[in-house]
Amino acid sequence: MTQTTRRAVIDVGTNSVKLLVASVQGQTVEPLLEKGEQTRLGQGFYETHVLQPAAIHQTAQAVADFTTLATQWEAATVRLIATSAARDAKNQQELVCALHAVSGLTVEVISGQQEAEWVFRGVAADPKLRGRRVLILDVGGGSTEFIYGEGLHHTFQKSVPMGSVRLLETLRPLDPPSLADLAGCRSWLHSFFGREVTPALEPFLRDGGRASTQLVGTGGTATILARMAGRLREFDREQIDGTRLTRQQILDWMVHLWSLSLASRKKIVGLPSKRADVILMGTAIYEAVMEQIDFAELSVSTRGLRFGALLEG
Repeated sequence: MTQTTRRAVIDVGTNSVKLLVASVQGQTVEPLLEKGEQTRLGQGFYETHVLQPAAIHQTAQAVADFTTLATQWEAATVRLIATSAARDAKNQQELVCALHAVSGLTVEVISGQQEAEWVFRGVAADPKLRGRRVLILDVGGGSTEFIYGEGLHHTFQKSVPMGSVRLLETLRPLDPPSLADLAGCRSWLHSFFGREVTPALEPFLRDGGRASTQLVGTGGTATILARMAGRLREFDREQIDGTRLTRQQILDWMVHLWSLSLASRKKIVGLPSKRADVILMGTAIYEAVMEQIDFAELSVSTRGLRFGALLEG
């Protein structure tokens, strides 16, 4: 029998820092503790590609707290990974040194390709998806990953430098957003995906491939869409995992969210108040992908990058 080990991973993203402590046996990951803290590492980043001191400090504090928690939960190993904002930063070493100083851990700044591989591995390890043909869409704060495959093997992966925080800082809609803001965002996304993703992905989906493929969303935006649809005030893995959302539902949510002020969005059940700004872009990204690649339904997965990192050992 494969030995069971308790492992932890701290994931430093563009928008938030997240901790997962889990029991790992073979290809099975059983979460024991999950925490998240929005530190907005990518705040004010995309004009200069320099991480701001306040964002680095907040991120380091969250990493310090999560390192302590992982130790308290007796994790045999603790892995510290960083994604889009860290890998694009001109002052990456400043962040790496700050995180090492508070945690004693070596920071792994992973590539977009590595991120996509771990996302696929984490999602595909779900027993409900084993053997299924899937297109996984992971919308992060600074990047978005597309991974297509079947079983435990993927045949296509692409990480693009576009996410909810990056797009918010690029487009800067009014509060509340105008109709022109929404139209401009949709036009921008249509052009971006048409240039960066659709031509490369289309060969895998034609000739019946699309009909037999399940679109799976993972990451913060997908989870929040499921929470809003289910009116869930707190994160509840059992209720969120496997939630099915139609393209029409996501379109309706997009139109509704873009019609509200930031203060009004903060009152929506299931939408964490600190994510009420970036949810505009996250929802628009999902709607654009489903419209352009022609998928009628999205299945939400609570697994992904952190699960894949733990399976790696």
